[in-house]
Amino acid sequence: MRKGLVPGEQVITITRPQPRKLTGPAAAFIAAPAAAAFASAWTLRGEASRLVPALSADWAPWMVLACVLAAAWIWLAYCLPRLLRWQATRYILTSRRVVARYGMMRRRDEQVNLGSVRNVTVHQSLVQRILRSGNISLETGYQSVVTIQDVPEAARFRDFLLDAVAELPAGRDSAADELPDYGDDELPWELREGGHDER
Repeated sequence: MRKGLVPGEQVITITRPQPRKLTGPAAAFIAAPAAAAFASAWTLRGEASRLVPALSADWAPWMVLACVLAAAWIWLAYCLPRLLRWQATRYILTSRRVVARYGMMRRRDEQVNLGSVRNVTVHQSLVQRILRSGNISLETGYQSVVTIQDVPEAARFRDFLLDAVAELPAGRDSAADELPDYGDDELPWELREGGHDER
């Protein structure tokens, strides 16, 4: 990260989206094996044969295997992709720019130079207000708006952002500066997730 910063640029904070979106996958991660174990025990007791007489005892191992595979499919097809998607999303605020980075194998970056920010708006639903997260919209002029979704501690992140904008050198258009990109392996070692001020 240090070699990806322009002279004078400092990292302020890095965070990920509010983890409330992992509630469903977490519940499925717990419920899937529990349901598979219950269905397997129900099958081995012969309840399936009583319910469907065509199913003999010879089918029991296959039905148990189907329960196990169904639980594994829920883990791999539902829980894991959502966890990886959350893990691969990062919101990085430096003294010169905001970077929203999405994806691991297929990456998408949104970058906004702080010198071009004209207005900062925080939108919160009821759930977001309870969890103190929110969507932060950055207006950069020319009817251009970049929205960062589900930022944790949204008010604090906004305050950090506004402080960084206020501390930009007077009379300098930082939007004209070239800000190089950087990879995950270049993130600064002292950087901590959450809303920690590293200045």
